[in-house]
Amino acid sequence: MDSITILGLVAASLTTFSFLPQMLKTWQTKSAKDVSFVMLICFNLGIFLWLIYGLYLNALPIILANAVTLFFNVIILGLKIKYR
Repeated sequence: MDSITILGLVAASLTTFSFLPQMLKTWQTKSAKDVSFVMLICFNLGIFLWLIYGLYLNALPIILANAVTLFFNVIILGLKIKYR
């Protein structure tokens, strides 16, 4: 694995796992009132498109980061809908 791929994986890990505290807080407090519904929809769409782009390029850091980020943010969106 080359140094650019490692750099991409480190960057992907940091940006992806930054959503974990928000997801856990929303789950624990059962409140998502401070999370914008429109932002979540737009963000999830953008992440989905990044995932498609990464698959097209066969770029592991882009694929992994966006697959996990999409997973976390779909959970946050689901919690936002559930705890309205």
